[in-house]
Parts: sequence; structure tokens; C-alpha cells
Amino acid sequence: MFGFIGLGQMGLPIALNLLESGRGPVRVHNRTASKAAKLIEKGATLAASPAEVAAPGGIVFTMLSDDRAVEDVVLGEDGILQRLGPEGVHVSMSTIGPATARRLAELHEQRACAYLAAPVFGRPDAAAARKLWICLSGAPGAKARVEPILRHLGQGVFDFGEDAGAAHVAKLAGNFLIGAAMEAIAEAVVLVEKSGVDRVKVIDMLADTLFNCPVYRNYGKAIAADRAAPVGFKLALGRKDLELVLQAAGAVQTPMPLADLVRDRLLAGLAKGRAEMDWSMLSLGAAEDAGLKPAAARRE
Repeated sequence: MFGFIGLGQMGLPIALNLLESGRGPVRVHNRTASKAAKLIEKGATLAASPAEVAAPGGIVFTMLSDDRAVEDVVLGEDGILQRLGPEGVHVSMSTIGPATARRLAELHEQRACAYLAAPVFGRPDAAAARKLWICLSGAPGAKARVEPILRHLGQGVFDFGEDAGAAHVAKLAGNFLIGAAMEAIAEAVVLVEKSGVDRVKVIDMLADTLFNCPVYRNYGKAIAADRAAPVGFKLALGRKDLELVLQAAGAVQTPMPLADLVRDRLLAGLAKGRAEMDWSMLSLGAAEDAGLKPAAARRE
């Protein structure tokens, strides 16, 4: 028996792939029950609460927005921890703080069940195509049980050991690098445009040569084209992740001045009403600082 909680932009395609894997019955839960309709049509069972998703000794996946949402689903009055029981496994695919993950892992262990950290890299289209990159850490026995399922959901699984916080640190490091790359791209694009050079041509050249990697190809071309849609990852969630980066850095006395800059760029975007835009639109801030008003800004 599998359970899945959190059917947002990322959770829904992952849950669909889990369901279509034929590995067993799937129970699902989401605060907005209507989001489960597609899964119900394909044979999933809708649970009225998180606790109802968990079967004793079963596996429950969560894909939720932040630390508080994960803690509520695990520890709340109708949380999964009271139902998982011995040998149960909670696979947390959310991006949360390592300290939260370690605390949850301890609480799971006290109930003879396991918390596995399994945050992912990839946008909703990658989730649907089973092209996610998955970071993994936690108890070896639980990992051995879950890893074959994760390999069905993504194109690669990277094991970071037994520390439940380790995979979350890796995920936050990656999201920091993406945010820093987008800030650098935004500044470069503004320099190019204000110098009278075709910004799209320059980024196309760079993304196909010196910076030939997914972040520069995908985010770079979106920023150069001033493309506000589709929204794969909301700016508000990006700001949350950069706050987690800085919290994790503070816990190990690691200065990250560039993370501060990117966090503040995202925070400024929130203050200007851009919370629901894709986080690549932090680029609007760099344009505004230089006196430009891009097409995306005119659409607001």
C-alpha cells in the first residue's frame, strides 16, 4: 500500500507516475480534494485526512510546500506518524530545512518507522516525464525498500548517506546555485540590452557554448526572452528556499553573501506582488535597477 500527500504542480505528476507503475493500491490526500480527481479516475482512493493515507508498515510520499506543512501532516492530530507503525516509511520529497528533517527522523525512529529525505530537482514537466533527479538520505533498510520506486519516478537517484538532513542540504545547495545563476543571467542580459546588443542572441550563444547546461539553457533563455510563463516554480517558494539556505548556513557558521543578495532580490519581487510568478522573474528586479521596463513588467 502506498500513500501520497500533496497534489500540487509537482506532487500530482509524481503521484500519477506512482499510480501508473502498477506497484500496488494508492491512497491520496490533498487539502483541495478536487485536485485528486485525475488520480481517482485512474484508480486511486481519496483519503479524508493524512492519517487515512498511511497503512501500518506502508510507504507514504509527501510533496508539500514548506517545513510547517510537512510537520502538520506528520505530527498533527490526523498526522501520518500515528498510523505508519513499525516498518512504515515516510518519503519526504519536499524542500525543507535539514534541522526539521533530522527532528522528524528522530520522531519516526521512536515509532520504529523511518523518515527518508528524497527532495528532487526538476520542474513539473520533468516530473511528468519521470526525468527528476532525486537526492536521498536516511536509514539503509528503508532506502533499499524505496529506491527502486524512486528510480521509476526519476532519471537518477543520488545517495547522501544515513543523515536525514544530508539530502536536504544537497537540495538547498542546488537551489542556491540556480538562484545565483539566474541573478547572474539577469544582470548580464541587462548589460547586453543597455549596450544595444540583441539579448536573445547573446544568451542563445552562451547557452549553446560556454554555459551549455540545463540552468543556462532553460532559465537563461526564459530570462532573455522575458518569458513569464509557464510558472514551474513560484517566486514565493524560491524566496522560502533561499531563507532555508541562509538558515542552514547560519547553523554551520558559513557566510553566504551571494545567497543574501538572491534572497533579497526574491523578497523585493514579493513586495512588488510577484509571488505567483515563476521565480526566474527575479530578473525583473535587475532590469528595474537599470531603468528598464521589460515586457513582463508591463503585463503586471
